[in-house]
Amino acid sequence: MPVEISDGDRVVIVSARVGAGHDGAARELARWLAERGVRADRVDFLDLLPGRLGQTLCGAYHRQLQVAPRSWDWLLGALGSPALAALARRLAALASAGLAEVVGDDARLVVSTYPLATHAAAHLRARGRLAAGLVAYLTDPSVHRLCVSAQADLTVAPNETAARQARAWGAGRVLVAPPLVAPAFRPVAGAAERTRLRFAHGLPADRALALVVSGSWGVGEVERTVADLRADGSAEPVVVCGRNDALRERLRNAGLRHVFGWVDPMADLMRASDLVVQNAGGLTTSEALATGLPVLTYRCLPGHGRANAAVLDQEGTVPWVRTPDALGPALRAALAREAAPALPIEVAG
Repeated sequence: MPVEISDGDRVVIVSARVGAGHDGAARELARWLAERGVRADRVDFLDLLPGRLGQTLCGAYHRQLQVAPRSWDWLLGALGSPALAALARRLAALASAGLAEVVGDDARLVVSTYPLATHAAAHLRARGRLAAGLVAYLTDPSVHRLCVSAQADLTVAPNETAARQARAWGAGRVLVAPPLVAPAFRPVAGAAERTRLRFAHGLPADRALALVVSGSWGVGEVERTVADLRADGSAEPVVVCGRNDALRERLRNAGLRHVFGWVDPMADLMRASDLVVQNAGGLTTSEALATGLPVLTYRCLPGHGRANAAVLDQEGTVPWVRTPDALGPALRAALAREAAPALPIEVAG
């Protein structure tokens, strides 16, 4: 069916609390739709699974990234096989009954920002139980087999590389649209605003600052990244640990002065900084680029982190720093060039 919505229509957006990227995309889609008079209801895929299965899956994924992150690289590769991908789609189908209830008879459109949610909706579509249109909204620069369903009426990709990958996995109609980010992520107005923001957050006014981010869970080789930044000395690290309280305490005990936990005014910290060092290439990267900051990928997460890093580096958007010896030159090159102005975000219909 054609993907068309208008003022007064109801849209169901399905994300998942697996990190912050899927939820962040869902939140901004809901805001964008609401500004156009569309009612947008958000639901978490994990809550649609029977019993405590969703909570169990989320916890297992979190522990895997903390305890054995390299195994995620292997698992993601294994899920690229037809057999295991089919198994994952059957798991997703367990949420289809709950999704059908949420969608009801009046939803005009279902938008999924999470791959398994896409397949839950596709399961309903294949069985004639989903009359609403289905849009798969891709949140990563790279595309895995499980991100795509031929049942979707439209797949929204964040870049041309992702669009090509989606088509190769069997997507039908594909639209390229820059990621939506919150309006707060804008370039700094000038030196006075940057100075004010640094003072408000207890940051030094006379040093280049590298904002180190590792997702809402604070996973990856964050401590090694911080040690490498301190050893180089080109920029002082400012670390956001998300909900990883143990990481925050370890860094503080190691003598790091500028360490934050979960940060609501992330846009303020970005405008106070000179560049961002990240390890996954998802929502934070889009937010930093919208803020006009140079971004580097360093010590990236296995699996989707590496895949995203490769695409961003190939497109010339975010350099992938692969070794500690290359970090210093990359930092100095990023600091030497003026931050590029943020591109206006336009979403085609």
